[in-house]
Amino acid sequence: MANGIRQVLGFGAARRVDGVEAGLAALLDALPQGAALLDSSDAVLRANEPLRAMLGPLQPLRPGMAVLSLFDPAAREAVRAWMGEEGPGWLEAGLAAPEGRAPVPASLHLAVLPEGRRALLVTDLSEQRRRREEAEAGEKLRAIGQLAGGIAHDVNNLLAIIMGAMDAAVSAAPRAAEALAPAQDAAARGAALVRRLLAFARRQQLEPRVLDLDEAVAAARPMLRSLLGSRIALEWRPGALGRRVRVDPVQLDQVLLNLVANARDAMGGEGRVTIATDTAVALGEEPGLPDALPPGRWTVLEVTDTGPGIPPEIIGHVFEPFFTTRAGQGGTGLGLATVHGVVRQSGGALQVESRPGLTRFRIFLPRHDGKAGEEPAPAPAAAPVATRNEAGRHILLVDDEAPLRRLTAVALERAGHRVTQAEGGEEALELIEEGLEPGAVISDISMPGLDGLALARAVRDRRPGLPVVLVSGYAEAALGEDLGRDGILFLAKPFRPAQLVELVSGLPLGERT
Repeated sequence: MANGIRQVLGFGAARRVDGVEAGLAALLDALPQGAALLDSSDAVLRANEPLRAMLGPLQPLRPGMAVLSLFDPAAREAVRAWMGEEGPGWLEAGLAAPEGRAPVPASLHLAVLPEGRRALLVTDLSEQRRRREEAEAGEKLRAIGQLAGGIAHDVNNLLAIIMGAMDAAVSAAPRAAEALAPAQDAAARGAALVRRLLAFARRQQLEPRVLDLDEAVAAARPMLRSLLGSRIALEWRPGALGRRVRVDPVQLDQVLLNLVANARDAMGGEGRVTIATDTAVALGEEPGLPDALPPGRWTVLEVTDTGPGIPPEIIGHVFEPFFTTRAGQGGTGLGLATVHGVVRQSGGALQVESRPGLTRFRIFLPRHDGKAGEEPAPAPAAAPVATRNEAGRHILLVDDEAPLRRLTAVALERAGHRVTQAEGGEEALELIEEGLEPGAVISDISMPGLDGLALARAVRDRRPGLPVVLVSGYAEAALGEDLGRDGILFLAKPFRPAQLVELVSGLPLGERT
């Protein structure tokens, strides 16, 4: 570009001064990037509209002002040294910005002109930096999500052991029920915390339904009103025009609760929360934090508060699990992470904008053309067959977590079933190949070596009618498999032994013939 300026001006050729000035002015005004003409003392002689737009109306450009005043104070010394170098090349620096706003990142180039003048070319790097930061943040969130999902899976195993052991203790000594109740409640709260981790990791069990978004939010208003207290106003602006979305209604309520509670805490107990719905059409990808909005037709849910706003230096971190500015007030840092996970698992996008006096969270959910309450027909279950033994069956139980496997075996045996245990998929398959003929297989999914999904396929290849139940600390949707299509049942951890016993009692006994 710098060479182009010299060529257009006929650098080194004799021209009338007024012609050169007119040509230079026209060239600067036609450039797509910002540009300023500088005199021999590096004062601004002329600037084009793109540069004025980058600086904004609060940073007026006037002829005669020092070029260094165009830059953020922290960058001025670097710009001064760069402009004084021979063969300056290029420099990345931030432009001046009003107090409270981040400097605009820009790439700078210099073009040497006749009579000691120079042209400063300024390319706005905001979009390029935004995309880079979004990619880095997305990669970081994915890594944290994988870690959180793995931790949640392991904790679910531990909770299942604790809950099973307490149920067994109560069954053996009913008088201990009252003494064990606090421990059972604590385990239930732990399970709820794990569900929030799985929500962030997008691996929780969802039960989506087709909902009218306006009706769903209106139904939650009394709950939200009581959450806010008397000194915070709640304003409701429905605008989705009957548009429907397919989401888990329980998780939608959780998203609203988390966002409204976050707004309440940010305002210090006084202010206004506005909940609104709307529709949107994105013709191309639209940038946003933390998610870019893909092209498509969307139904929008907004939660806005009149709090102090989120500081620019932390707004990129608020969706990270365990990030909180309220650790001393009991904040866990999982509220917004949970919201983000639920939205993404529901096929949507989340964006936040904030400034002093306003913070707005916008949730974009795909429009659904079905009727409210309409759901696809469930996959047909395997047809029941004649049973060989109504009192119970022979069950092959597969789990690499020995304490949980033993507790589950005890519960099944108390219910009248005979149980053969295996520590992994390979051992279970060997038992079947050696002649074991179980009436059902119950297997964990996440195991070293041959996992539960691979075991189920191998078993079904050998005995197509054998009932199979898979259990996991992850949601079925996170497995990427349609288990119902294959007639395989799924049970999410942590579960109580009685839940598994009840599920087994409904299985068909024997194989199809």
